[in-house]
Amino acid sequence: MTHRIGPERQECAVTVIGGPTTVIDIGGLRIVTDPTFDPPGPKGYLTKLEGPVASEEDLGAVDVVLVSHDQHLDNLDDRGRAFALAAPVVLTGPVSAGRLGAPAAGVAPWSTYEVPRADGAGKLEVWAVPAVHGPEDGARDDEGHVNGEVTGFVVSGQGLPRVYVSGDNASIGTVAEIARRLPPIDVAVLFIGAARVPRKDGGRPLTLTSERAAAAAAVLGVPVVIPAHYDGWAHFTQGWTDIERAFDDAGLSRILRGAEHGEWIKLPVRGT
Repeated sequence: MTHRIGPERQECAVTVIGGPTTVIDIGGLRIVTDPTFDPPGPKGYLTKLEGPVASEEDLGAVDVVLVSHDQHLDNLDDRGRAFALAAPVVLTGPVSAGRLGAPAAGVAPWSTYEVPRADGAGKLEVWAVPAVHGPEDGARDDEGHVNGEVTGFVVSGQGLPRVYVSGDNASIGTVAEIARRLPPIDVAVLFIGAARVPRKDGGRPLTLTSERAAAAAAVLGVPVVIPAHYDGWAHFTQGWTDIERAFDDAGLSRILRGAEHGEWIKLPVRGT
């Protein structure tokens, strides 16, 4: 039996296949977050260094695509956009949904969207939660967003672990709000990497640093953290070694889960 990504569904597992692109098999469904399948090369003012370890075809049939935001090519590139728009269900923020068009559904922060589970055990509930794509004091647009609308997601269902996908969030305050308003999180897929772009917000981090990721994990009280979006692009300033060090410094090494891209990480199953 292989633990490598392929069309075969896992009972309850997560794998990161590169950049932000994460596959979550849960409730009989296959969910893909922020699909990016373009080859390496210049992407506007960003540079992609590595492609994902799996192609669209390797993933087989997909049930739900979660798009944290559509305006940055390191979270949704050309092939990723085509992949998303071919899925039965695409969930994103309202502004991104307006730009993407059908079949994308816009889900406002603190709202939910229900998807029938393929295992016959009711419905999977997807919460949209806020994210701040840069410093708290960064310039905000007319809708109050730093570097545009970004949406995180929390996926849950009866008997399933509650999985939080942060999207490009740099704010501990936002994580604290999620911890206050929602039931306990079992698994956090955190976009880390300390992304920095000199032309934006004075080069300050636009996503979680390794240290802030450890702090976010502590605030959530989460038993499992899976890092994503920390490699494959030139604008990331911290990698896996930095993440390991920060979690060790915080005394949280036990909750950190890493694997080669494309290798499955089994999730704990929540009791009913």
